[in-house]
Amino acid sequence: MTNSNSTPMSTAPAPALNSRVIGLAHHAARAVLEHVLVGYGLTFQQSVTLRLAAIADGPVERDALVGQVVDSLKVDEADIRAVVEELVAAKLVAPDPERPSRLTVTEAGLEAHTGSTAATAPLSARIYADIPTEDLAVAGRVLTLITERANAELTATK
Repeated sequence: MTNSNSTPMSTAPAPALNSRVIGLAHHAARAVLEHVLVGYGLTFQQSVTLRLAAIADGPVERDALVGQVVDSLKVDEADIRAVVEELVAAKLVAPDPERPSRLTVTEAGLEAHTGSTAATAPLSARIYADIPTEDLAVAGRVLTLITERANAELTATK
């Protein structure tokens, strides 16, 4: 069975939402993104970090940038500090001459960010095609609630 876009559709009943279903969706979507990022010489962690620098209104404090990525990805701070240094070495971000503790996205960094975002857009559009807006809104609310609760549990265990 296929939908109007000739995409195979499962006839099996949909599983209840759980961590496995969320994880499978995350890893599948991330694999698509990583396939695009290779063409820009970026890793997933680099792209997340670069995005935050690229969408900022100006230079960002290095520590704040690292903190945002660590909080989002739940990874080791030292790993993200290394990612920042990789982005500096690749000249995708640069220390602010006025305050070296701040980083600013370079023209090359902005091009890598906008290019990879543009290259990902049609893939995302196909992935989300034909999913009713109401379903996406419900999924968004549920996943936001799960994220909030998981973050609270993680905080409580520290």
